[in-house]
Amino acid sequence: MRETREELDELQTLLDASLSRSTAHLRSIINTGSTLTAEQLTQVVTGMCTLALSTVTAKGEPRISGVDGHFLHGKWHFGTARGAAKARHLAARPAVSAAHLRGEDLGVFTHGTVEILNPEEGEPAADWPDLLAYFKGFYGEDFFDWDNDVVYYRLHPQWMTVYAADIAKLTAAPRS
Repeated sequence: MRETREELDELQTLLDASLSRSTAHLRSIINTGSTLTAEQLTQVVTGMCTLALSTVTAKGEPRISGVDGHFLHGKWHFGTARGAAKARHLAARPAVSAAHLRGEDLGVFTHGTVEILNPEEGEPAADWPDLLAYFKGFYGEDFFDWDNDVVYYRLHPQWMTVYAADIAKLTAAPRS
């Protein structure tokens, strides 16, 4: 777990607020007996988690693709090739939706906007050196030309909810 107490509190506030302003239908599925706390979530979504990421084209058409998601400091982080269609979409329209699903056991649903962590032109995010060290440690120093091939994003969630079919089972043995 890489989250500070402040980050966990912020995440818990977001989870609570998101669920409270959800529809009655969603709250009939996701409730205190079928969701995770911020602390539990950070213990369950470790390592690389495949995200279904939805972006929007210039024509307003939705596009969905898979990305390697890493839940760090209470937010999703992901990358793509600088020349990918999703990179163009995100540069022009940073609003996204993302879902991480593990069969019927777990669903993490997020809506928000992305921040480019390592822009091709301009200054990287203040924490980019630490994040880059994490990604290089995960994928390997030579997996990419880290300066030119990939662009990384942080998803700033405005809404996030979690469905957990069996909380005890999910939290008993976190993924590595």
